[in-house]
Amino acid sequence: MKAGPRRAVTHPPDIPGATAVLYSARFSIFSGGARVTGYLPVMIFLGLIVAFAVVSLVAAFVLRPARPYFSKLENYECGAEPIGEAWVQFPVGFYLVALIFIVFDALAIFLFPWALVLRGLGMGGVGVMALFVAILGLGWLYALREGILEWK
Repeated sequence: MKAGPRRAVTHPPDIPGATAVLYSARFSIFSGGARVTGYLPVMIFLGLIVAFAVVSLVAAFVLRPARPYFSKLENYECGAEPIGEAWVQFPVGFYLVALIFIVFDALAIFLFPWALVLRGLGMGGVGVMALFVAILGLGWLYALREGILEWK
């Protein structure tokens, strides 16, 4: 059976006033009421990512040399000889700095995509982002007031 030429289909079909989006006919199937659009390539890509990770880990496990001896089996503490208990209570400052990092990492994650679509958002988008930055600014002021940012 000879395959015909590939055709491009637009979605959503036959909806007045809807913006047409062009998809390849291979990934857009209308049969029996089922509608598969852009998710198939994403799932294929996700499958390839997981397969690459699994194959890489298995290959590393199979190909690595296994020559255990006493020095390799000892605990490694940054080149220093381990002394005393491994269960040491860390100062709470480390955790506070990590929490502050997470807060401002969230700012960076949301700020860059927002900057890319700023023209299309208008003043409403600017206001929402200003509110978001103000809330994170309150977190910054709280950390500054409590002395979290001062290393002791």
